[in-house]
Amino acid sequence: MTDRATAFVPGHVTGFFSVHRDDDPTRAGSTGAGLTLSEGVTVAVEPAEERAVYLNDASIEVGAVDRVLDALAATARMTAETDLPLGSGFGVSGGLALGTALATNAAFDRGLSENELVTVAHGAEVQAGTGLGDVVAQARGGIPIRLEPGAPGHGKLDGIPRRARVEFVSLGSLDTGEVIGGDTGALDRAGREALSRVVKDPTLSSFAFASRRFAREAGLLTDRVRETVEAVSAADGEASMAMLGETVFALGSGLTDAGYDPTVRSTHSAGAYVK
Repeated sequence: MTDRATAFVPGHVTGFFSVHRDDDPTRAGSTGAGLTLSEGVTVAVEPAEERAVYLNDASIEVGAVDRVLDALAATARMTAETDLPLGSGFGVSGGLALGTALATNAAFDRGLSENELVTVAHGAEVQAGTGLGDVVAQARGGIPIRLEPGAPGHGKLDGIPRRARVEFVSLGSLDTGEVIGGDTGALDRAGREALSRVVKDPTLSSFAFASRRFAREAGLLTDRVRETVEAVSAADGEASMAMLGETVFALGSGLTDAGYDPTVRSTHSAGAYVK
């Protein structure tokens, strides 16, 4: 057992998705597509006499992290740092779960493989109700397309073979649990149509179009998000809503061209890793 281990998990912006429920949390999940980001979550884990979880120097309770530590039988101090907005569609909860799994495995010498750790983190987040597809996407990196739901061994992923400049403005937060825990019929239909489009035409332009249409047809657009997306479109840019948060992301310089002052990042070619 080492004294301390650190992992990095890229942020993840989902453009569209559909919900797939199952009593087995490793089979449950979502299909869809999104962008992993060069900015993410850094998680450090070290043995401790009592469990403690911190994010940006503040003590927090994260159900998915607790489940990961339980699964790996670890009494640890977990400290995480991120500059990504919380609850705004950047996959922070998934990053915390996956980063905890990777770092705990290293710090406590549990000897698990990447797929096993992704399965632990994915199942933990599904059970906690904080996400359905971020973990598997963050483990892969790039611009992942989730073709089949679930953890490794059940899920199936592909990707758009490109890198991209990504701009975003965060206008507020949304409760993921409220959206994925209710009636998702309209959302699922829109998500399946969006996925079919991107599978047939795996390009950034197709992804942006499918994401905008999904957000509208799924009824998830808030007034502020709609106004911002329309402003980017008027400036000949491509933008949509991050799922699930009151956040607008744009490819290229769309938000800048529309007169906003966005945060600028790029897609992250690699997935999560132990430092």
